[in-house]
Amino acid sequence: MRKFVIVDLETTGHTPFKGERIIEIGIVVVKDRQIVKEFSSLVNPGKELSPFISNLTGITNEDLIDAPTFPAIAEEIFSMMTEGYIVAHNIPFDLGFLNYELQNCGYKALNQPVLDTVELARIFMPLAPGYKLGQLAEWLAFDHGNPHRALSDAYVTAKLLLTLMDKIDSLPYETIYTLNDLQGRLKSDLHQILDKRMELLSFEPLQRNDLEIHRGIALKKKEWNEAEDDTVLTSFGEMIDNIFEEGGMLHHCMPNYEKRDGQKEMSEFIFDAFQQKRHALIEAETGTGKSLAYLIPAIYDAVRNKSRVVISTHLTQLQTQLYEKEIPLLKQVLSFPFKSIVMKGKSHYLSLKRFEKELQMDTQDNYDITLTKAILLIWLTETMTGDVDEIQLPSSGKHFFYRISTDTEGPTDPMSPWFSRSFYQRIRSRAQKAHIIITNHSLLCADIVADYQLLPSYQRVIIDEAHHLESTASKHFGLKLDYVNIQFLLNNIGTNQEGEWLYRISETYFADKQLLYREKWAKLWQETKADTDELFRYLFSYVSEQQKKDINVNDIGRYQYRFDPPKEDERKWSVIQEMVTRLTFNLRDLIHLLFLLKESVANGDDKQREDKLEEIQANIDQLQRVIDDLEIFFLVENQNQVKWIEIEAFGAKNAVYLYCEPIEISSILREHLFSVKDSVVLTSATLTMNQSFAFIKQRLGLTEDTALESKFPSPYLYDQQVQLMVPNDFPKLSFGNQQDYIDATCEAIISLAEVTEGRMLVLFTSYEMLKKSYELLREMITQDEFIVIGQGVSSGSRSRLKKNFQSYDRAILLGTSSFWEGVDIPGSDLSCLVIVRLPFQPPDHPIYEAKANHFKDKGLNPFMELSLPNAVIRFKQGFGRLIRSSSDRGIVLVCDDRMVKARYGKYFTQSIPKVPITYNSTQKLIEKVKEWL
Repeated sequence: MRKFVIVDLETTGHTPFKGERIIEIGIVVVKDRQIVKEFSSLVNPGKELSPFISNLTGITNEDLIDAPTFPAIAEEIFSMMTEGYIVAHNIPFDLGFLNYELQNCGYKALNQPVLDTVELARIFMPLAPGYKLGQLAEWLAFDHGNPHRALSDAYVTAKLLLTLMDKIDSLPYETIYTLNDLQGRLKSDLHQILDKRMELLSFEPLQRNDLEIHRGIALKKKEWNEAEDDTVLTSFGEMIDNIFEEGGMLHHCMPNYEKRDGQKEMSEFIFDAFQQKRHALIEAETGTGKSLAYLIPAIYDAVRNKSRVVISTHLTQLQTQLYEKEIPLLKQVLSFPFKSIVMKGKSHYLSLKRFEKELQMDTQDNYDITLTKAILLIWLTETMTGDVDEIQLPSSGKHFFYRISTDTEGPTDPMSPWFSRSFYQRIRSRAQKAHIIITNHSLLCADIVADYQLLPSYQRVIIDEAHHLESTASKHFGLKLDYVNIQFLLNNIGTNQEGEWLYRISETYFADKQLLYREKWAKLWQETKADTDELFRYLFSYVSEQQKKDINVNDIGRYQYRFDPPKEDERKWSVIQEMVTRLTFNLRDLIHLLFLLKESVANGDDKQREDKLEEIQANIDQLQRVIDDLEIFFLVENQNQVKWIEIEAFGAKNAVYLYCEPIEISSILREHLFSVKDSVVLTSATLTMNQSFAFIKQRLGLTEDTALESKFPSPYLYDQQVQLMVPNDFPKLSFGNQQDYIDATCEAIISLAEVTEGRMLVLFTSYEMLKKSYELLREMITQDEFIVIGQGVSSGSRSRLKKNFQSYDRAILLGTSSFWEGVDIPGSDLSCLVIVRLPFQPPDHPIYEAKANHFKDKGLNPFMELSLPNAVIRFKQGFGRLIRSSSDRGIVLVCDDRMVKARYGKYFTQSIPKVPITYNSTQKLIEKVKEWL
């Protein structure tokens, strides 16, 4: 009989030794997998609750006045907790608080075995969307009627524990056995539970037809339902009439379907482009339904011609949406079968060969690596793809995953015992048979750079979010190098320390020369690390010393310095070049020693010889890439490239990042993409400026006669759904008086928020301005008025910040950079959008500066040819955040009156849907908002 005591606490804060106290305790006791006892009590903490805690828990100061203090209930709690496992959702928090309070009352600290259901859920439920208790309850369809109340949370934790125990019972012996080897470094005391399970399995092996055991690792069996190819199709026109018309297939399959004329017209337009083997530019405004509009002709064309069409997106979020939402819908809608697949770069896929080796190695892993190995073990019994994006790994686990990804495998070896089960080979094989390959701009561009060796061959491609193609292609035809990655590579190779890679590879070679080889390697390795450190520290100080006018601060707080060797300080630059030359010589010497090791291994009779040779060559290739990159950055001149250095102003003195990109990508795309593919369709909600495609065509290298063009307007009634307002009384923003502008912005935000009850997204062009505004807003308003959430200030990813924003009734979300697009907050969650400044790139941004000089040299105006079009497209992206459905209504406040007063302002107003624009004092605008809302 096994007893589990599940506990949950509500507290005034996070740290008991800083005076925070328990305000509620809930306990549930489970025996023989049945809930047999419960306990619940409010606890008087002897201090006031903050509005945040009251809002979170629903517990008020009045509720606690007559509640018992902890000493009054300590004996009852201690007696319930002293036998069996202690279980909590985040055990260090609950047990830490409980032991602190019990010891204060004279009791011993509880020290029996513990189980942490956060940790266990991460391991045994790797496909869960999140690991907060509420997220797991929703995913597992548990009734969680009173979240953030102790007894309700304890009950849900008990149900979660029982589900986790069932999951352990469903795993095969091999998985449990390997997990048992790892469990000693986890928070949860799993040893007895896993031992008992193995004992039972040794008598009665698990029968699971969906799994196979290969070399001691349990895997989900490969089961793909391939569609047949012999399909007879109706005409395209007849098919889309049947799909899009009222009462058509979409109407039947989508409960809230609304016919959109632009959607059908866009499908026809793309089909015509395919038939004519022409490229096409399509701007499909918000609400057009462009995903279905381009998928339908793509699928039809691919099935009819027994070929494939590639769909490329910028955001993985859209990739996932296409594959998990739109494709399943079209499988219902279309009268013929088709095959589709998501394809990503090799670093996304687990290498089973590498993972097996890591499990066999006797290493003292840190907690994150151990947890990652445990997660991957269970995930392998569930995944069909081996794609890391399916799961959430701890931070160090992400680096570990890259180390065991297919990207590190080296050349493909069909004789490998894992080849037939390789996730990447499986994906490649399926992609060869697929009609639709959904990928991202990054892999698409990597494929172009690799001369089309990564994706299966194709002649038609649809590029969604096409306004990002130029920047993504530039990155792929450029370079990136930084201190951390060079040191990471050197550390991975290691020295003669037992347990390190070099020691493991070389321990049986060189016989009497082994010691000499290792000593030589260790000396050279240390010198190389020191030279790397010295070079990057010198680069840091070199950038720091530049005049302020030469340095741009980007939106993640890094200083950027564009360098051009002929214009640099000759004396200091020659020091950098000497350092680089010395470092490359040392790297070449390391490569030479690895070649000697490779020869020795090749002549040996080691059973793992081929694996070792592959690993040695992979390290040689990586070191050679570092040499090549350093030479391009510092020793080779190229007038067609822009090179710059980024440093973290308050980071380590070697936190330096090197970047290099072509100044213009248009000729490269023209030669390597548009001239070799039959039809490239570029689509986005934001491709035009002032109703013209001229800018995007010029930037991407499309000539006037090669591309069809069309613009499909939004079905939304913007003139009735949106009011655009520009204040005329903001202070001028010039160097030295930024604070006045921030003050005016924050006052306007608060005044507007009081009318709209929060529900406001504020978009900045500068992270520095966002941070100052966040701090000022926090001073000006209390938490019980509005919750202020700031990107880069509040913790969490973009999607986490968005969820937090939506979970509060009265919230203000401050965003920069990525928040200008791809953030979808429909309905009443967002009713006000504030654009603080028109999104012009800083004139000292390295890429902009180089491109501007390039335009000047050609006798063109950089502002009109580059700066203004980029700002307009960015502005359109930001403007599109507000209206996401036909029922949305809202205010757009643009604090920058250049939109009205500057001669170029019309390019902004004429590039968005027609909306009423009011230019008046802030006070008058607020009054108008009150009336309108």
